[in-house]
Amino acid sequence: MIVGVPKEIKVREYRVGLAPASVRELTERGHTVLVEASAGVGIGVSDADYVLAGAEVVTTADEVFARSEMIVKVKEPQLHECARLRPGQLLFTYLHLAPDPEQARALMASGATCVAYETVTSAAGGLPLLAPMSEVAGRMAIQAGAYFLEKPHGGLGVLLGGVPGVPPAKVVILGGGVVGSHAAMIAAGMGAEVWVLDRNVDVLRNLWKQYGSAISTQYATRDAIEQHCVDADLVIGGVLVPGASAPKLLTRAMLPTMKQGAVVVDVAIDQGGCFETSRATTHDEPTYEVDGVIHYCVANMPGAVPRTSTLALNNATLPFVLALAEHGEEALRRDAHLRNGLNVCRGHITHAGVATSLQLPFVEPLSLLV
Repeated sequence: MIVGVPKEIKVREYRVGLAPASVRELTERGHTVLVEASAGVGIGVSDADYVLAGAEVVTTADEVFARSEMIVKVKEPQLHECARLRPGQLLFTYLHLAPDPEQARALMASGATCVAYETVTSAAGGLPLLAPMSEVAGRMAIQAGAYFLEKPHGGLGVLLGGVPGVPPAKVVILGGGVVGSHAAMIAAGMGAEVWVLDRNVDVLRNLWKQYGSAISTQYATRDAIEQHCVDADLVIGGVLVPGASAPKLLTRAMLPTMKQGAVVVDVAIDQGGCFETSRATTHDEPTYEVDGVIHYCVANMPGAVPRTSTLALNNATLPFVLALAEHGEEALRRDAHLRNGLNVCRGHITHAGVATSLQLPFVEPLSLLV
């Protein structure tokens, strides 16, 4: 198969779909890999490194899209990239279609077979291709929150871990999954007072086993969310419903009751955000203020640490890239977990959660994979 890797073009996105080590795995199995010139610069990888791994470096994204049978990316394709896709072509990347009907329509119009990292599942019930970026984002959420709590950056002027004689900041984490558990680890390590709220008692139990008294846990009722957010210095939103829009847990009405200069970090922004006042921001302009509360809603947080993020993502995606390269759409027929990643196929929405969020018809994927 001919596999194409275009340069990412989203604002401040430095990651790349395939690192040289992954390219080598493909080329040594007889596949052709086309890499757009300078695609790896953001992670410190040169065109020569890709050539050494067996890739063919091409000048333009147009050539990558035109010649490739499968496109491997990181972020969702921008609209002019969607226009380059064609029927029968495979696209493998993050899509996050639930809050993005315009992209969904463009992908449907392309006729391409579009597999989203974030809805591929595992036998254990997890989301193995979302997990590495959730780990990165969870850790970064605390770093970002600590930075914007500083007074020169608009925050309350609180040191996350406090000092002897002065209490630490209170960090409230909504959702105890991959994002939440990694955020809790960093926040606890910095000495903050950490509360994790979740509706899954098993998740809370596992956090208690892992961290003991270093963090506190509570079942996420509406009362509990309101109670803890009112006196929080930093709130992390890490709630995910696979393929669907995130639930709005922090409402607009709650903001005036919170501390002036408190910071909220919405890691769920790719799925529409779990705060009612969230709107996507960029690394260039990462924050805005509503009712005195600082909102950090960067839609591609891991893009700020692209080398770490690319390598972590490739560790998870490579087996699926190889399967798709070896077998094409047959890989989707064979593997139900990979098939769960199929969001758009031949002009139809093929993921139930995406279809529900976009209020579009759902088509069973196997009916199209013939």
